[in-house]
Amino acid sequence: MSLDIRTITDADLPNWSRARRTGYLLPPSVSKTELAYRRELMDLERAQGAFDGGRCVATYRSFTQRLSVPGGASVTANAVSNVSVSATHRRRGLLSRMTERDLREARERGDAAATLIAAEYPIYGRFGFGPAAWVTEWEVDVARTGLDPRHSGPGDGGRVDYVDAAEVREHGPALYERVRAARHGLVDRTDVWWRRNTGALPVDDGPWTEPFFLLHRSAEGVVDGLLAFASDDRWEAKLPQQTATVLDLVAATPAAERALWLFLMSADWITRVRTGYRAPDDILPLLLPDPRAARVVTHADFLWVRPLDVPELLRARTYPVAGSLVLDVTDPSGLAGGRFLLEAEPGGASCAPTTRAADLTLSVAELGSLALGDESAVRLAALGRVDEERPGALDRADALLRTGRRPWCADVF
Repeated sequence: MSLDIRTITDADLPNWSRARRTGYLLPPSVSKTELAYRRELMDLERAQGAFDGGRCVATYRSFTQRLSVPGGASVTANAVSNVSVSATHRRRGLLSRMTERDLREARERGDAAATLIAAEYPIYGRFGFGPAAWVTEWEVDVARTGLDPRHSGPGDGGRVDYVDAAEVREHGPALYERVRAARHGLVDRTDVWWRRNTGALPVDDGPWTEPFFLLHRSAEGVVDGLLAFASDDRWEAKLPQQTATVLDLVAATPAAERALWLFLMSADWITRVRTGYRAPDDILPLLLPDPRAARVVTHADFLWVRPLDVPELLRARTYPVAGSLVLDVTDPSGLAGGRFLLEAEPGGASCAPTTRAADLTLSVAELGSLALGDESAVRLAALGRVDEERPGALDRADALLRTGRRPWCADVF
């Protein structure tokens, strides 16, 4: 039978959802609750399926996203998600066809970039994506931290309070937008995201287990921090051995961030803390009197970026110093290649096509790795992935593009 790739309809959604679950090696049955959730979540006009006869064998969808770039601005991104190909239909070009169509449409819409969270590293570089933000997860042995177990709360007039899910939905969105404006790499959270993660929008037929929610308020009463965590119920020899797993921790101020970590590590019965995926330069290990109490359990690439409009992506962000750079960007797909002059100052930047001689030659995927300030052009050159056409251009690129704090994406999408 011929393989047909097409935009799915509402009638296709059960078949498509089953294929997605099969591709992810999840139980293939699809509940009515999951279908209702997907109908609310998805823009079906941007969802593709590959069909072999009447059976869906590959899935793909995208949606509009706002991505924070250095300096606090956001660009419109084409977020890619739910990519799967059934094991019975691999190596037939299905992913390539769906991806190429989606990226072409995103470029025509004027999206500055495409984004995704890569389940497997080797797949997406060939489509022009590069790893732009990494994550680290720590496990903290609370007894070894050296923190005062008698800690009773912030000493600056702020306070930490348990709240319910309704209060999180009330205060969380505005707080998160404040944080997103200050930390590049974060992506926007929709109303669906907030309802799903606070139990107001069921995802499947299983029971909703509400985590513990806390808000930090400054001395002035302003909500400037949010913590959500789950805890197991483990005891040994009548002694509590509970592990707290952080599901979300965002803070608009360093004081709020410190207060929420210190609260969690001084709560009774908690002997270990799993931090969830944090930026590799998170404050946590050095917040502890003994940073060795925090053991790295995960360190990996996370957010991948694929430039689609190089001038828009580069002029949206800010730069720590003044300077100029001519980038010769190669893109076999023909979507974003060209030679571009970046002229940057701390207060803003311009970027436009140019005929000037190149300072650096690099692929669109390597530019994706550099765009948020995490990767080093010097390191990429050492790997043979960037060519320096003028002496000193690599150091100048790092001075312009790298940022004081590493980008961080807090959410899987």
